[in-house]
Amino acid sequence: MIDKKPTTLGKLKNSGYTSKSIKDEIRDNLIVKIKAKENPFPGILGYEDTVIPDTERALLSRHNMLFLGLRGQAKTRMARQMIALLDEYIPVVAGSEINDDPLKPISVYAVNLIAEKGDETPIEWLHRSARYGEKLATPDVSVADLIGDIDPIKAANLKLNFADERVLHYGIIPRSNRCIFVINELPDLQARIQVSLFNILEEGDLQIRGFKLRLPLDVLFVFTANPEDYTNRGSIVTPLKDRIESQILTHYPKTLETALQITEQEAAINDAQKEKVVVSDLIKRLIEQVAFEARDSEFVDKKSGVSARLTIAAYENAVSAAERRAIINDEQTTQVWMSDLTGIIPSITGKIELVYEGEQEGPFQVSFNLLEKAIRTQFKQYFPDPEKLKKKRGKEAAPENPYKAILAWFDSGNALNLFLETKDEDKVQILYKVSGLHALVKKMYGNLTEKETALLMEFVLHGLAAHSLISKKIIEGKIEFKDLMGSMMNMGSEHFSEEDLTEDDF
Repeated sequence: MIDKKPTTLGKLKNSGYTSKSIKDEIRDNLIVKIKAKENPFPGILGYEDTVIPDTERALLSRHNMLFLGLRGQAKTRMARQMIALLDEYIPVVAGSEINDDPLKPISVYAVNLIAEKGDETPIEWLHRSARYGEKLATPDVSVADLIGDIDPIKAANLKLNFADERVLHYGIIPRSNRCIFVINELPDLQARIQVSLFNILEEGDLQIRGFKLRLPLDVLFVFTANPEDYTNRGSIVTPLKDRIESQILTHYPKTLETALQITEQEAAINDAQKEKVVVSDLIKRLIEQVAFEARDSEFVDKKSGVSARLTIAAYENAVSAAERRAIINDEQTTQVWMSDLTGIIPSITGKIELVYEGEQEGPFQVSFNLLEKAIRTQFKQYFPDPEKLKKKRGKEAAPENPYKAILAWFDSGNALNLFLETKDEDKVQILYKVSGLHALVKKMYGNLTEKETALLMEFVLHGLAAHSLISKKIIEGKIEFKDLMGSMMNMGSEHFSEEDLTEDDF
């Protein structure tokens, strides 16, 4: 317990305590975790064979490091989790602004206090949770913020002239002595401010308005940067980049399975929602696929990236769309239907940066098209690929087409309207109207519940529409499925085509 720890310098010396730099401290604790086969970065998924090993090597080498990657790649989270690699408590000289090590004091305050009180110098114990500093680099950050400045009020109160070192006010970096200090979005820091970090990283010198202090600060620096910043907003000056020993490249999830785990872990779904709304694996995969489609889209700026926050927000919105419908219909439980995915569009529009062509299309239309592409991509994972069927010609191909009965039903002039706020039981009955739809799903997935079967039936309709075998329109709170040719002939009617959709249609 902390109350049993030495409270004076003399007692600390007698306890056998030895000083250790923060980089050695982290290195030793990391070695213990590696030997015990513990993950030093729990909850960081998809980096097991890439970023985490690179980070461990940098920490074992006692390096300051730069995490370089697009937004939403857990750069800051990685830095924050390094706190767990610190010792639980370290001793500091009581009252020190810069966490002076009692055995190796560096500030005037600590040196003078120890000279005055000797072994009776009071000692405090600092918990590792207080040994983390973070600063978002913005154009208005000054040298005084980071390094320090002369404090005229302190000079007046202590009746000292400005030549006395005691009038200095330390900035956030000296106050993070013996701590982990993170500067996020480093390129946004003005070049002249970046220059002020040179000596701190290399020699440990601080220079504040003519004061040249020899303060060998003990800090682990972690910087983060987005490659986009190099061209759009700023850059890391070369001498500073040269002093950062390890540059670690981060990345987005490489597989859909990893992306699913991240969203499941991060989505803020409360217990009431979990009890009320069931989310199928199909829906989860469709939401994740949207992000993968966005990262490959010609309309989305690849330099900006597509954050994992897109799928997290989309997942939350999908659940809330189903929950809202259930509340309206006074249903105790429900599931996320395909039609509920119209509710994730606002989660997409705010999370993608568009190139010029994308701006011409509009964020809403691009978002809607990304959802359609996700449906198209995932559809062939569950059902026969319509593209392969469309390439076949002649009567001999007809019996092989599993969608023949469904398409024939629409070709006969039938249409299906699925209202966004329809009760579950009513939606099931509506889906059964389409000839061949239930038979197709039952043939391929025979052991599902009625609602699971109905969801796949709805998925088939969206999949066929995504492959341009039937038409799909979203108008006045409903999704309308019709035959493609009839829909094209009615282009001049009161309905709009998929390409004519606007935000007002929802």
